[in-house]
Amino acid sequence: MNPILRRRLALCAAPLAALAAFALSGCERTNGLGTGEAAPSVSVQPRPASVWPAWAGKSPEAPGADAATRQPPPQALKGLPKVGSGGLAAMDVRAILRADPRTKPLADREMIDRPGQAGLRPPMFTDLTGDKKPELLVAADTESGRNVLVVYTEHGGKVYPILFTSGRSMSIETIGPDLLVRTPCADGAEQAVRFHWDGMRMSTLSDVKNYKKPLEPSETREPKPSRPPVPSDSPGGH
Repeated sequence: MNPILRRRLALCAAPLAALAAFALSGCERTNGLGTGEAAPSVSVQPRPASVWPAWAGKSPEAPGADAATRQPPPQALKGLPKVGSGGLAAMDVRAILRADPRTKPLADREMIDRPGQAGLRPPMFTDLTGDKKPELLVAADTESGRNVLVVYTEHGGKVYPILFTSGRSMSIETIGPDLLVRTPCADGAEQAVRFHWDGMRMSTLSDVKNYKKPLEPSETREPKPSRPPVPSDSPGGH
């Protein structure tokens, strides 16, 4: 065989052999895992991936996530008894508020059962961390019209504050395991902040400002300008 032809065939065969080996290895790993690899946790949250990395910021994570990682981890409240089998629902809410320096001034306010009053709303309990143990949500309405929301979780028999936020005319909702806090803005928009458990605290997952769709202007028909009457010729008017 011509030496030049033999060399060309050898060069073509090499990439084909590599491609065949790659295809075979892909067929063997039908579950996407290699030998000894652990399956990823189902609780792992997807992270944004930049389409144009050169135009991306330094932190591709969710809004507020970078700031949350720079904060120290929440500390257990001091002076409280160990949380028993009844969980946070069996704890004294006022005692928890007194143990938290940020909510201590609100601890002795009276309980309220409807909007328009100043005081503490009825405590609510919902699982935000996915550990099957409900967290404690406490909201306070102040005389100035501002609202305070604080969330506590229990771990190892201790109480930890994992969210503290405030605003005016707050509307608090849940989306699955997340919290959505809506507040009206002075310019007529609505601020919607979504908080998600990141393993340490309820951190900001998204912060969106929505503007309400402007009302369609009512159709106004301007009166057509009246034309002056055409003078008619009077009989014999020459």
